[in-house]
Parts: sequence; structure tokens; C-alpha cells
Amino acid sequence: MARTRIGSFNVENMFDRPRAMNNADWDEGRPVLAAHARFNELAQLTVYDTDTKAEMLDLLEVMGLLRSDTSRFAILRKVRGRLLVRHRDGETTLVAAGRSDWVGWVELVTERVTELATTHTAMVVRDVGADVLGVLEAESRPLLELFSRAALAEVGSSPYDEALLIDGNDDRGIDVGLMCRDGHGVTYIRTHIFDADAEGRIFSRDCAEYHLLVPGGQRLVVLVNHLKSKGYGSPGDPVGAVRRARQAARVAEIYEGLRAEGIEHVAVVGDLNDWAGGGSLDALLEDTDLTDISEHPDFEWNGRRGTWGSGNEKDKIDYVLLSPALFALATGGGVYRKGVYRGPRTRAAWEVYDTLTRDVDQASDHAAIYADIEWP
Repeated sequence: MARTRIGSFNVENMFDRPRAMNNADWDEGRPVLAAHARFNELAQLTVYDTDTKAEMLDLLEVMGLLRSDTSRFAILRKVRGRLLVRHRDGETTLVAAGRSDWVGWVELVTERVTELATTHTAMVVRDVGADVLGVLEAESRPLLELFSRAALAEVGSSPYDEALLIDGNDDRGIDVGLMCRDGHGVTYIRTHIFDADAEGRIFSRDCAEYHLLVPGGQRLVVLVNHLKSKGYGSPGDPVGAVRRARQAARVAEIYEGLRAEGIEHVAVVGDLNDWAGGGSLDALLEDTDLTDISEHPDFEWNGRRGTWGSGNEKDKIDYVLLSPALFALATGGGVYRKGVYRGPRTRAAWEVYDTLTRDVDQASDHAAIYADIEWP
């Protein structure tokens, strides 16, 4: 019988990572990330009214860009036109009247992750051994390919036959992709980066749709997702929750559309950024017939019932959701935690690699999750 392991892993960048997303700088980086996202949103407006200009200046100050085009965490890129005038008395005036007056943006400064962090990421991918792996927060397709060819080889693993990624809507270089091997091949790809509703673009990254043929000729569709984060939003995450709910509803529509086409074997994988009781994922978790692999009687939690951070139940934010026909073929699954480090007492909660002794060298603060399928 043919077998397929379907996995999901938020790698938190394999080689380079925005400095503001560095765990060691998180208290400083959190407001910078929020300011970066908001500034680039406002910069697209046709007209900058008085309130918009004031907010944009405040955001530049948060990012350390009010008096300089560069700071520790961010860079103000100006291609054409004029956005600001920096006066000798220390004042800064926003002079652009709208988007047509200048071309530019703010980008985040990146830095290399440690060599050991990349090695631990490769070790997790090697040890999980997924035939079909949804990858979150990968920088680019060439770097995903490089990771597959070089980093996996360094830890004694064979590369994936295919490493696929389409640039999404997030300008931080944290895209979603798919790697597959051992007779699992992609036959068709569809992006949903342009999907929109009355509020605008839906997906923060993408809901990447991959159609595969698996050994034995079965058809499998995998939807890879990284929904809106609540990592640096306002208290209670009301804005993030609303965006995530829109995204979950759209993923549910895409899933139902595939089922209506007669496709029986569908998996929705990724970092959905909320736990099952959080409410924002109800359209996907409650209103469809998808089942989380963690509900399988032979699922291995490996110490905790969450997948992120400390692994608490409300930190179960990574998923492999299966359609009824696919869940019926599941023989089990699990959470793989050896690349996650939460301080000196981590080893009492779950086993980690012997070489993992500090946060900066962890593969990710997300554990990998996987499902095992046995085809008839």
C-alpha cells in the first residue's frame, strides 16, 4: 500500500529574518512590525489628509525613521518624488499629498539566522520526514530550493524533488510554499493572493492551492495557509481576529468549491494563528466537514496539547485538516517538538536536540505537525 505523510511547519525563515521579528528584540520589534504594516497601508492612499499625515509621521517615529532613512529595524525606500522634508531645527514635515507624489515604501532590515538555527530547521524537516510538507515563512522559492538541496544534505537527508513557492501579499519575505518527493508530484497550482471581498484583499500571505498525484494515482489537493497573526496587534486582537475570520471563511469557500468539483482528498495545512476555541476560525473548523488530525485516536501530542511557544492548549495554532475521505485513510499523526526551545526547563516538558541550548538557535517557536495517510 502507498503511504503519504502530510506535514506543516512554520520555519520562521530558513536563512534570513527581519530583525524586528527576532525573539531577543521582540519587545522592541513588536511595535515596529505594527508600524511597518500600517505605514505601508496608508502609503497606498490616493490622498493624505491631515490626520493621515500625522499618523504616518508617528509611525515613522516608531520605526526610527523620522530623522533618517535608516534605523536598526527599518529602511525608508524612496524611488521617486518627495515624501518628507527634514528641517534643520529637528522638525520633519510630510509634504506628499498622496500616492501619486512619491514612489516608495518602508522595508524591514533583515539579518542572518544563526547557522545552528538553520541546521536545527533542517533536522526537524529530516526527522518529520513528510512526503508533502507545507512550509510557512519561507523567504523565496530559490532559498527554499537551496535549503532542500544544501541544508538537508548537511544533516544526512535527501532533498525534495519539488520546492514550490509563489510570492504572496506579505512584504516581509514570509511566504507559504510546498515541498514534495518520493512519487508525490504537483500537477497544478492556483494562487489566491488576489482574492478580495468588500473589505479588500483577503489573505495576508496566500492560500496556495496545490494539486498533486500521489503513488498509486490518487489525487490530493493541499491548501497551504498562514492566516493573520495576532502577535503584535492591539490587546484582545480584535482587528486580527476579524481579518482571520474573513480568511477562514474564504478558505472554507475554496475547500467547498473543490469538494463540489468532486475532489475527495483535500488537506488544509498551515499556521492558522488561533486555537479551535478562539472563534475566528469557526467558518473553517465548525462549518465544514474538515477534521483536525489531532482528533485521530493514534495522534501523538508528545508532551503538550499546543504547537506554538510553551505548547499550551490555547497555543494549538498549527493544523493539518483533512476532508472526510482523507481522514478515513489516516492512520495517525503527531506533533514534533525537538526544534522548539523555551528556556532551560524545556527538556522537562519535551525532548529537544542536544545542540539546542538557547532561543536564538531554535528551528522555530512552532512545532511541526503531520498526518499519516495509507492509500487503498
